[in-house]
Amino acid sequence: MGEYNVAVVGATGAVGRMMLTVLEERNFPIKNLRLFASPKSKGLKLSFKGEEIEVEVLEETKSFKGIDIALFSAGAQRSLDYAPLFARDGAVVIDNSSAWRMDPEIPLVVPEVNPHAVAGYKNKGIIANPNCSTIQMVVALKPLHDYGKIKRVVVSTYQAVSGAGQKAINELENQIKAWCEGSPMPSAKYIPQTIAFNCVPHIDVFLPNGYTKEEMKMVNETKKIMEDPDIQVTATTVRVPVFYGHAEAINVETEKKITVEKAKELLENAPGIIVIDNPEEKLYPLQIDVAGRDEVFVGRIREDFSIENGLNLWVVADNLRKGAATNAVQIAEVLIKNYL
Repeated sequence: MGEYNVAVVGATGAVGRMMLTVLEERNFPIKNLRLFASPKSKGLKLSFKGEEIEVEVLEETKSFKGIDIALFSAGAQRSLDYAPLFARDGAVVIDNSSAWRMDPEIPLVVPEVNPHAVAGYKNKGIIANPNCSTIQMVVALKPLHDYGKIKRVVVSTYQAVSGAGQKAINELENQIKAWCEGSPMPSAKYIPQTIAFNCVPHIDVFLPNGYTKEEMKMVNETKKIMEDPDIQVTATTVRVPVFYGHAEAINVETEKKITVEKAKELLENAPGIIVIDNPEEKLYPLQIDVAGRDEVFVGRIREDFSIENGLNLWVVADNLRKGAATNAVQIAEVLIKNYL
C-alpha cells in the first residue's frame, strides 16, 4: 500500500476536525495533507501528527491537482460547487453532506453494509457518506436483513446537538449555564427551539408531507444502502439535550422470525457492532458512554409481541465518529485497498 495526497474540506468544523483525529488514529497512509475552509478560517493552523498545517481558503480559482482523496464536510452547497472540481482534477471525493446521496450515479456507502458500492466512484469521482442517523441504523439492520429479510422499520431518534455543528453545541452550553446561574435563557438560534432540558421533534426543515428532511433522509437512504427498495421505513427524528451520540429506538418487522437469542447472535458476530444487553444489571448502551467510540452499540433487544415477526432494538453511536468522520475514513480505506 502506497501513500496518498489527502485533502479535508471543511477542516475547521466539528466533523472536519474529527476527520483529522480519525485519520491520525487509524494511521491512514498520507503523503501530503491539505486543509480547506471558508475565508473566515484563513491563516488558521491545525495540528496533525505533531505538524501545524495552515488552512487554505476554498476558492474556485485554486488548483486541486495532485490530490488523491478529498474528504468533504463543508455543507451541501459547497459540495455541489466544489466536489466536481476536485473530481475533475483527479481526486476521489468522499462527501459528508446531503448533496449527492440520492444521485443514482453516486454510491452511498457504509463499509459494514455495502462496501462493494465503493466501485461506483468511477461514475463521477464522488462517493456519498450517509446521514449520521442512517449510518448507525443500517449497521444494526444489515445482519438481521440478511437472515430474516426486513419488511418494515419504525425508528424514533434521540439525536445530540453536535449533529447540528459546533454552534449548536455552544448554544446548549450557554443555555445550561444561564439556567444554572438563574440568568435569562438565551434565545434559540441553531436549534429550532430551546434545547436545554427539552426535546425538539424538529431536525432540518419540514416537507409538504409533514415529515422533516432528516426523517426522509432515513427513509430514502436506508433503501439505497440496503439495496432493497421494498423495505418500508418511517421515522421520527428528535433533537435532545445531549452533546455527543445519537440514540435510536428501532422496531423491525421481518419476513422470517428472528428470536431474541438469534438476533443477539447475529449482531454479536456482525462487523462494527458491540452488543450491551443485560437490563437486570442496568447494562444497555448510553450516549455518554459511546462518545469517542467508533462502533455501533445495540441493546434492549426484545421481541415485539404485537406482531408475528417483530423485534425492538436500542441503537447508539457517536454521531461525529461513526456517524460522519469514521465512516468517511473507512470508505477511504476500502477505496485504497481495492481500487486505487
